[in-house]
Amino acid sequence: MSTSRPSARGLFIAFEGGDGAGKSTQAGLLAAALQAQDRVVLRTREPGGTPIGEKLRSLVLEHGQGDIDARTEALLFAASRAAHVQQVIAPALARGEVVICDRFIDSSVAYQGAGRSLGTDVVRRLNEWGTDGLLPDLTILLDVDPRTGRTRRTSGQAAEDRLESEPDEFHRSIRQAFLELAGREPARYLVLDAALPQQDLARRIAARVAELPA
Repeated sequence: MSTSRPSARGLFIAFEGGDGAGKSTQAGLLAAALQAQDRVVLRTREPGGTPIGEKLRSLVLEHGQGDIDARTEALLFAASRAAHVQQVIAPALARGEVVICDRFIDSSVAYQGAGRSLGTDVVRRLNEWGTDGLLPDLTILLDVDPRTGRTRRTSGQAAEDRLESEPDEFHRSIRQAFLELAGREPARYLVLDAALPQQDLARRIAARVAELPA
């Protein structure tokens, strides 16, 4: 059975953007707002979301795992995503829930397709096959300047992970890839400046989500 739209009642929202854009914060605020409206919300993330996905997350993001070539990296992300869709996202959509996911296919297209120079179309096709064609109903792209993102990431105690620690040029190519993806399907994206105040972003996101079919 295709997972392209498991239920007319389910709603799939993805947050995308460079590292340090504030995706997790805004995903949490949106989840809380929808739950206050008595919506059943499943909040999840990529890579991860399943036991195998969390193990793969540590392999691709933690330092000290040895050399990981670009193709292997792309395949590990795709494998985690395939499990995530089949085991978590598609069943939740079939139950009529709102799924809010921190990253989805666009991240692989941007990071491995553009950042690792594997080709955005190749990486997109790989992941669409792995997810049986599932796409978000709405993708919220928080656009952040790479230097701003790095400042945000390194302002606290947490160290940058393996991808976050890549040079600014890598992150600039990712930013451009995200913007190009949004430009191709503007009706399915909400692009916001991540530098806007947190509550301003939350209000704009909530207003856009309210326009989606219930």
